[in-house]
Amino acid sequence: MSVLVGRQAPDFEAAAVTGNGEIVENFKLSDSNGKLRVLFFWPLDFTFVCPSEIIAHDNRLAQFKDLGVEVIGVSIDSQFTHYAWRKTSPDAGGIGEVGFPIVADVKHEITQAYGIEHPEAGVALRASFLIDEDGVVQHQVVNNLPLGRNVDEMVRMVKALQHHQKHGEVCPAGWDEGQEGMKDTAEGVAKYLGTHSSEL
Repeated sequence: MSVLVGRQAPDFEAAAVTGNGEIVENFKLSDSNGKLRVLFFWPLDFTFVCPSEIIAHDNRLAQFKDLGVEVIGVSIDSQFTHYAWRKTSPDAGGIGEVGFPIVADVKHEITQAYGIEHPEAGVALRASFLIDEDGVVQHQVVNNLPLGRNVDEMVRMVKALQHHQKHGEVCPAGWDEGQEGMKDTAEGVAKYLGTHSSEL
């Protein structure tokens, strides 16, 4: 498995189903350069934990958009399987008409480029990447197959990155929107801990 934090996110071009339900053959990650992106992978369509995670991302899509973030999903299924799953309602085990693109990684090239292919099952692990405007990975999390992700944590990480970008401060443990950041100096950490250490 690769750690991509601090490195350029591998670009890719593949077929996808867009957020409006159109099948396209040449979806490219780099077409969204200049924007923050959340790129997340799941093992397989029409399975169990996966739809809960995809719907959780879709339920927070307006929140991501308000933060200027593009959400992009990927699995090793074809664009046609993605399309059929999207046309299946949640009460029948589908994901419904989610509003973000779903990329078809049928050759496993994207999954392998991101270093998150399960060594035995051959599917993508539950991996999420926060990619900045310049294409650099700022955050990644990878879960094994039984463990669903907390999408609110990704929202928090987006806000933390934007706080750092705007104010130049670093974000201490448990930081959330509206809370105090920290200057990355000896004086800054002493000041922060002197006020907040009991809350950590």
